[in-house]
Amino acid sequence: MSSRPFAMLLSCCLSFPVAAVLAAGDSEPAAPAEFAEARPMQGVPPSLASQVTMKNYRDYPMSRWAFRNAGAPLHVVMIPRGGNIRSLPGPLRPELGEREYADASGNPQTFDQLFEANYADGVVIVQGSRLLHETYFEGFRPDAQHIWFSMTKSLASTAFGLLVEAGKVDLQASPAKYIPELRGSGFERVTIQQVLDHRTAIDFHENYTDPESDFARYYAPALNLGWLPGAADAQPGEDKIYGVHDFLAHFVKPDTAREPGAAFDYNSSNADVLGWLIARISGQSFQDFIREHIWAKLGAEHDAYVAVDRAYMPVATAGMNTTLRDAARFGMMIRDRGEFGLERVIPERWVDATLQIDDALRAAMAANPKYSGEPWLAYHNMWWVLDDAAGEYCAVGVYGQVIYINRSADTVIAWFSSQPQASAADNPAFRAKLQAARELASSLIRKPLSALP
Repeated sequence: MSSRPFAMLLSCCLSFPVAAVLAAGDSEPAAPAEFAEARPMQGVPPSLASQVTMKNYRDYPMSRWAFRNAGAPLHVVMIPRGGNIRSLPGPLRPELGEREYADASGNPQTFDQLFEANYADGVVIVQGSRLLHETYFEGFRPDAQHIWFSMTKSLASTAFGLLVEAGKVDLQASPAKYIPELRGSGFERVTIQQVLDHRTAIDFHENYTDPESDFARYYAPALNLGWLPGAADAQPGEDKIYGVHDFLAHFVKPDTAREPGAAFDYNSSNADVLGWLIARISGQSFQDFIREHIWAKLGAEHDAYVAVDRAYMPVATAGMNTTLRDAARFGMMIRDRGEFGLERVIPERWVDATLQIDDALRAAMAANPKYSGEPWLAYHNMWWVLDDAAGEYCAVGVYGQVIYINRSADTVIAWFSSQPQASAADNPAFRAKLQAARELASSLIRKPLSALP
């Protein structure tokens, strides 16, 4: 079997340069040929060929182990659960895994086969408060955490709504109003709403294929999510850019050829600004704010944890780690307009705002050529919107992490993956899973759209 290499591409989440391979002429993405027989972390101690490291933890198949054990290659802080566990009765409809859907080339596969073939680690389907179906692959388990990557952005945006509702922040103000360190940076001339919508027109681009790019040299090492020789030995005060806050304040400049608000340009540093705003305005660390106001109120089964940057500050753009069922619980709260069980967690008005898509948001997405072949209607408040009328939208993370919400079907489908190809744009593995989830959710619709709030 011949193969061809390709570079990792950006779509909608934080990622870094990793080599991967597609089998020429095959309809499904194939694992890199050189790793056909390799499995990570084999033996005690692990064999040299199977050893996961900070340098290779995003490379398939090392990622299969690393994404489920992110606390090993990365530094993390805990977000403990709280209160009584809210059970998810089920799985009540395991036959859903046997329904057939078309793969990337149009060939039929069962739902579970399709997800497994496209590098999923696990998938759960919830309707109402009932767990309909769950499946885990390659040894992943219901009680094991997995990194969210950029699904964390949607969590940060959700938490931020509490400050908006409390009148502590003006969405039309500059972030520099609350964070003086951002004066003179590319974020001074933008509004907080433009940060939330990734329409900031900053002069920083996430280039994952060039090891000499600003991303590889400064941003990834500051986040402590990317490996660079010697980067882990940096000390505060010795480097101008040590942690991610240094990067935001001292490196990111405005793109004077563009006006803020004119175009959607996905950039992970926007979520870093949001995390900084949460901490500065609330007076709490990001992890404590998330724990107190969200995680302790979801009846989570397990503690969560979040990766930290080189300064040990939580990575609000990509660092959350949870079990799959607990990720689904978060999605259920969003589906139910900020309520979980009988408890109000997030203001209804803030949750609903995500689906208020105007012509400017639609035009901004349509104008970005990266997403011309994708189903996204808009990107708003750090959520990916598919159909505003049906209440169909997603939190999305690199390498195939998704919390899919469909209000019209009263359904949440969540899955974790370890895709060799990071991108969700022009990625057959990502597209196949998303399309199957959308079709399955549509089959579960049990109330007319007119009945939606």
